Amino acid sequence: MSFDKKLKAFPSVREHYDAMAAAGDVDPDSAQLALADRLDQLIEELGEKRLSKKSSALGWLFARKAANREPVKGLYIYGEVGRGKTMLMDMFYALVPVNRKRRAHFNDFMADVHERIHAHRQAFKRGETKQDDPIPPVADALAEAAWVLCFDEFTVTDITDAMILSRLFGALFERGVVLVATSNVQPDNLYRDGLNRQLFLPFIDLLKRHVDVVNLDSRTDYRLEKLNRQPVYVTPLGDEARRQMDAAWDVVRGGAEERADVLVVKGHEVAVPRTAGNAARFSFGDLCSKPLGASDYMAIVRRYHTIFIDGVPVLDYPRRNEAKRFILLIDTLYDHHARLVISAETTPEKLYVAPSGTEAFEFDRTASRLFEMQSEDYLQAAEAGDPRASAESAVSSA
Repeated sequence: MSFDKKLKAFPSVREHYDAMAAAGDVDPDSAQLALADRLDQLIEELGEKRLSKKSSALGWLFARKAANREPVKGLYIYGEVGRGKTMLMDMFYALVPVNRKRRAHFNDFMADVHERIHAHRQAFKRGETKQDDPIPPVADALAEAAWVLCFDEFTVTDITDAMILSRLFGALFERGVVLVATSNVQPDNLYRDGLNRQLFLPFIDLLKRHVDVVNLDSRTDYRLEKLNRQPVYVTPLGDEARRQMDAAWDVVRGGAEERADVLVVKGHEVAVPRTAGNAARFSFGDLCSKPLGASDYMAIVRRYHTIFIDGVPVLDYPRRNEAKRFILLIDTLYDHHARLVISAETTPEKLYVAPSGTEAFEFDRTASRLFEMQSEDYLQAAEAGDPRASAESAVSSA
């Protein structure tokens, strides 16, 4: 049964959360409970607004008068990695009684916006429209498709995005669109230190007028707390290893939907086949059989907090290029305190079997790091801080 169908067995976010707590899937947390109640309140407000718009003879009897006068304010939910923001927003999205709704990663949404703007400008050049400003028609189309917009990981790093957000969302809010977003930063810190940030500040003011800002200051990263009970280095390969890796992945996902991602690094694309929030899952071949380098691994660790690698084989001299990449990959993850969950054919010290060569010497360090990355001290250090902060600093200085 899909996540969406499971959710619809519950009438509210709070009841679904309570059921997950009763099953041991989450540890009850006061901040998460408060957010669940706030999301249920928003569902009620949207339901009333939807009912007030109905043209049936009885519809107006059940609608509160205020629902006609006041626009519905959305929610901007921020907090540190792994606090349950995405999980709770996904519950809201599945349960909100609105047909015209859209849930997207913010970067995917902005890519769609840029494509629509480009298409409109091309149509204007061809004389197919007299409207030279693309924002109003793009906003019309987006609002027609979705009354409720849910964004995961709202962040602004691109100057092109920053420059159009105020006009675009001003137009969307004028058309009644309701925004629900998760982010790792509070609104005032969006696009912090960005180029020409003063031009972006009106968007922050606009955003705060149309959403209630909620800090999900949960006591801990519940996913990583549960992941600590799972093995993080699984060997040997086989059905049991796959089962354990899948179980650990389910813990990290926390019920969130999977999606594929693509990172653009120095003009080329790096495919990320499976992601959920700040976790990414790869096969060994995805990372080490393709011509990837240090900048690619840096981009991955900058974007993702927890890395899963399935199916690391025993490597020998004919596979020394894959061994070199694996050494570089582990060095990068280790240096940036990323959390690693891995399945391998054998224990770390036996993964490279060539008797000589530079790789054999360097692999001793890799084996040592793989052992250390399983230790309680390392896992606690990875949990305590956001590894992407140090990764971003390293990328910036590279």
